[in-house]
Amino acid sequence: MDKPVEAPVIEGVADLFRKIETFTRAREAQASGYYPYFVPIADSSANEVVIDGQTLVMAGSNNYLGYTHDPRVLEAAETAARRYGTGCTGSRFLNGTLDIHEKLERDLAEFCGKEAALVFSTGFQTNLGTISSLVGKNDVVVIDKLDHASIVDGCRLSYGEIRRFRHNRPAELESVLAGIDPKRGRLVAVDGVFSMEGDLAPLREIVPLCRKYGARLLVDEAHAVGVMGANGIGASEELGVVDDVDLLIGTFSKSFASIGGYVAGSESTIHYLRHHARSLIFSASMPPYAVATVQKTLDLMKEEPERRARVKEIGDRMRAAFHAMGFDTAASETPIIPIVIGPLEGTFVFWKRLFEEGVFTNPVVPPAVPEGSCLLRTSYMATHTEAQLERIVASVKKVGHELGVIS
Repeated sequence: MDKPVEAPVIEGVADLFRKIETFTRAREAQASGYYPYFVPIADSSANEVVIDGQTLVMAGSNNYLGYTHDPRVLEAAETAARRYGTGCTGSRFLNGTLDIHEKLERDLAEFCGKEAALVFSTGFQTNLGTISSLVGKNDVVVIDKLDHASIVDGCRLSYGEIRRFRHNRPAELESVLAGIDPKRGRLVAVDGVFSMEGDLAPLREIVPLCRKYGARLLVDEAHAVGVMGANGIGASEELGVVDDVDLLIGTFSKSFASIGGYVAGSESTIHYLRHHARSLIFSASMPPYAVATVQKTLDLMKEEPERRARVKEIGDRMRAAFHAMGFDTAASETPIIPIVIGPLEGTFVFWKRLFEEGVFTNPVVPPAVPEGSCLLRTSYMATHTEAQLERIVASVKKVGHELGVIS
């Protein structure tokens, strides 16, 4: 391969690529053998993966209901691909709308208890398109400091002002809302379940604040849909406020075992988004097999509530087991259970040792978490077997003692 042509160095002129030359942290981690990212998986089943010939229990997936390898889901995806092809090769706005897109949207709206829904090609694009098209230059969007990056970037792409409040602090949210000129439009955007900490937004306190100050409320149910609530709608249903939420956002890359995302709300809001959300209008639409996968998992989600009960029971059990060992699991209330280690280096070492013990987890470091609060993110599936859960517990305990994280 030819060596890239280097830009000429001009005295007094900054080089855009200078930051590339000074970025060394990742290569240093790779050289040390403790680089935990972009690990190629060679094969997988519902709850195990094969990496470099080693089979590991997957304790880091968002496949909460375990549908990614379900034969019924695979058959639905294959059937759709054979009928519609492998892709739509166009946006929803032009040639990329299929009848199955519209059926899925109707069914999602009914599932969420809203008038209408709209699907996007990724969950990330859903927040980008929704927030950036609704928040204008005279508006303010208020977000939790630990909101997902897609919410943050949706805010950045809008022309509005961004204000933040400390994580799950309703009193601070009220202070922010009270300080906004009543003539300005307001949107409060929060995760229903926070993806790293595994805790819920205090929606019972947030809803009355939005009413008091005339703010609209968006809740991202990405990690809650399928898991939380009597019907699996998400944290808003779990906390009894689903009818008070203006916009429900969700992703298909977790409980729905596919790729894509949705927003559900009033018919007039969805109509507006269909004609203004740039990440919808200028992106190719969800491929047919992905749509069929989501449709089938949505149907199964309604038919098999025992999966939701199972994954919640597993989460409670694993959290209790880690607590009993002396681990800090932050404020987790869900099948997302962080194991807080603290230092970055110690977190990578813990991850590597668990990997060697045959357990796959996800190390989470700044900026995803505050400095000094690095953690291993573990998450659980309805399809985890008793033997696999016992293996995870035993491995975490062994490594924790070995590294002196627990006594």
